[in-house]
Amino acid sequence: MSADKGSASTLDLEKVQDHDVAVVDTRDVPEFDDPNGDPDAAIEGLAEDDSPYPEVRSAVANTDDPTIPVSTLRAWVIGLIWAILIPGLNQFFFFRYPSITVTGIIAQLLSLPVGRLWARIVPNVTVFGVALNPGPFNIKEHVLITIMATVGAGSAYATDIVAVQRVFYNQTYNFSFQWLMVMSTQLIGFSIGGIARRFLVQPPSMIWPANLVSCALFNTLHSTEYAGIGTRGGYSRERFFYIAFACSAVWYLLPGYLFTALSYFSWVCWIAPNNNVVNQLFGVNYGLGMSLFTFDWAQVAYIGSPLATPWWAEANVAAGFVFFFWILTPALYFSNVWYSKYMPISSRGSFNNHGRTYSVAAILNDDLTFNEEKYKAYSPPFPLNDFCFVIRLFFRKQIWTQSRRAMHEQPDIHARLMAVYPQVPEWWYAIIFVSMFVCGIIVVEVWDTKFPVQYFILALVIAFVYVIPIGMIQAITNQQVGLNVITELIIGFVHFAAPLQPVNEDVSYALPGHPVAMMMFKTWGYITMAQALTFTSDFKLGHYMKIPPRAMFWAQVVATVIAGTVQLGVQAWMFTNIEGMCDSEQKNGFTCPSTQVFGTASIIWGVIGPARQFSKGQVYYGLVFFFLIGAVTPLISWLIHLKWPNSFIRYINFPVIFSGTGYIPPASAINYVSWALVGFIFQYVVRRRHFSWWTKYNYVLSAALDAGVAVSAVLIFFILQYPKGGTIGENTIQTWWGNTVYSNTLDGSRVGLLKVAPGETFGPTSW
Repeated sequence: MSADKGSASTLDLEKVQDHDVAVVDTRDVPEFDDPNGDPDAAIEGLAEDDSPYPEVRSAVANTDDPTIPVSTLRAWVIGLIWAILIPGLNQFFFFRYPSITVTGIIAQLLSLPVGRLWARIVPNVTVFGVALNPGPFNIKEHVLITIMATVGAGSAYATDIVAVQRVFYNQTYNFSFQWLMVMSTQLIGFSIGGIARRFLVQPPSMIWPANLVSCALFNTLHSTEYAGIGTRGGYSRERFFYIAFACSAVWYLLPGYLFTALSYFSWVCWIAPNNNVVNQLFGVNYGLGMSLFTFDWAQVAYIGSPLATPWWAEANVAAGFVFFFWILTPALYFSNVWYSKYMPISSRGSFNNHGRTYSVAAILNDDLTFNEEKYKAYSPPFPLNDFCFVIRLFFRKQIWTQSRRAMHEQPDIHARLMAVYPQVPEWWYAIIFVSMFVCGIIVVEVWDTKFPVQYFILALVIAFVYVIPIGMIQAITNQQVGLNVITELIIGFVHFAAPLQPVNEDVSYALPGHPVAMMMFKTWGYITMAQALTFTSDFKLGHYMKIPPRAMFWAQVVATVIAGTVQLGVQAWMFTNIEGMCDSEQKNGFTCPSTQVFGTASIIWGVIGPARQFSKGQVYYGLVFFFLIGAVTPLISWLIHLKWPNSFIRYINFPVIFSGTGYIPPASAINYVSWALVGFIFQYVVRRRHFSWWTKYNYVLSAALDAGVAVSAVLIFFILQYPKGGTIGENTIQTWWGNTVYSNTLDGSRVGLLKVAPGETFGPTSW
């Protein structure tokens, strides 16, 4: 069926192309901008046999066969193997920059021939009531395998607590502590799934754009005919995928190994390697990335594929980035606000008043509690300007309209097809919650974490409150607003008014001087919400692909337990066997960027406490007013929208603007600039001018590029970098100009504009 006719839909895709239909929020976001200005009427006027959204129609089949076997022995065996391999590899690469994420696309690609081989050679017999070979390998088994491979694929957030304890505080608890903490933080969020399903899975307007890439690839690999596939001339989707995949894999050999300057493409700095101002502005390592380009898809997609996020959301993120990091940050930096000229303009760590890396050991007692006398004798921490701008309040969302829509929205064809499958009983979610809650209590009580139980409960309450509004933002924009900063603030202060008061003994603190407790509070408060949304996102993928919810539930839970266990083992092996692990000069790039950021936050919020830095009279007091900005700007935009409902203000989404740059650090400017440029080309220009090409190939191209880089990166590391202690090509490839030019500049030296004379310091005279 051609793309310009849809699937028996009355929607004119010529109008869709002209008016850039995206998603749902009719107030903050200009979705469904129909000629009559009535989004609801446009949606309700669509035919009932398909989704009202062209993005969904272009990737998701509107048919189902409930008799297809899903939770088979074949699916579980292959899926659990992937649940070991992919999380293990991702944990390995997690400590490397640029990080390589082995996505579920690898599992998608390789599971297909493995499943078909199983169907061909395994005998068709039944053992203990289980069929060893249930017949031809089908698309639903394929989806279940991929979900098991991806649900725990990313590094478990709590493993960073373990890493920071090792690197920053020279503290290592046993495996029982690590395992119970990881399981509790990873699984307790799943218990929210039953609540979130009604709001975030069933409504058609909850698109979850990232899932469309996976859906397009599944249907491509299984040659599924569906609405939106298009009869446009050219290659089939399957052939297009394999060509793009091969090109991506071969190309990555250049920026990933042979010519790494193509990845760190700070070409302006190569022209003026010793000009400090040029390097601060155009550098990629410690600068603002105004060199604009990179030829490395791993850098472009470091914050997510730009081919999966709606353009209006990308534009909001880009606007926030430009304002905060290309306008405000340089203005403050070159004005030497917060003594910033003594440091590079962008970095992942913090500095002391000598301009050197901040040593947290210099301000701690032996039991890892804060020592104020040592602190006053040493130095306050000086985080970088870009780190400071991530510390702001961005939580507000007038989601009432969207909540009502989600509750009363008519089910589309996908919801009606899924209605034949039994839902997950609520008591299953309750069991997960109670068991993981008990694990959390054991962790905080048995080991000396200095983390009171009441704060553990408070962290969970915060996560539960925010999961629906933040889930709606992610389901619409493909951007997740993190709770990591707000939880850091809460654990640092009991009262919001505390930063507005001078530091004195009357100021109430939640957990002053306890870095491990701070990290645990942040992890339970943030990752509980994040895992709930991971669980919900996978349920949406299953919703699109018509996977029975109960099979989805058990696949996610079991795979998460296995993945977390494997990641802890891999991490322990790495710290034991990789030389210079987490050192800034580690030769293979295992500099632990996320651990450095996590550790820096533990110093600022946990050891020293926010009151000593953000209270009135302290160095960073001015940042407190971002709370006011975060609260007022959405209100202003809403009032303007009431007055002028068709003005450009409806295209502005402040939660996305404020939270979109939250990946900085460890992400850098080059990641955001290249991401926005590619997004503009494909999600705006190509989508508007070549809609049939975009419909047929866009999500397939995204999948192919991701898969090619992932496969190539794994092969490069284990064939060319890891063997022989990394000595392969050390006198040839590793030392030639194309692999060293970007580091032989001031941008590669981590220096500021001003130098501190020997024996002198910068900053305040007392703190």
